[in-house]
Amino acid sequence: QVQLVESGGGLVQAGDSLRLSCVTSGRAFDRYALDWFRQAPGKEREFVAGISWSGVRTYYTDSVRGRATISRDNAKNTVYLQMHSLKPEDTAVYYCAAELKDYYSDYVLTEESDFTSWGQGTQVTVSS
Repeated sequence: QVQLVESGGGLVQAGDSLRLSCVTSGRAFDRYALDWFRQAPGKEREFVAGISWSGVRTYYTDSVRGRATISRDNAKNTVYLQMHSLKPEDTAVYYCAAELKDYYSDYVLTEESDFTSWGQGTQVTVSS
């Protein structure tokens, strides 16, 4: 398993931007598919954004598409979620997740059940 630690959350106003980071430790980072999920109060955890192990492919949920960018820096063992034009409905605990993939499985994962390694989450609160 890979260890993941999220950071970058906080209290922001609607329309603001922020960047979440998720850094790994231990094993090499290169061959992990990486996702961001979020869970708002009273709601189920939902997929936000994902990136394939090579970084070539990305995918976003409809509610954040155009407002979010997922990226990875293998040299820093870090995956990022850059968000702008934040809305109150973006308020949630944001989690990163990682799954080791073989060389030919260079696609984005979108389901909770696809992942076996999770961070502890970082709170994002967007006020009106």
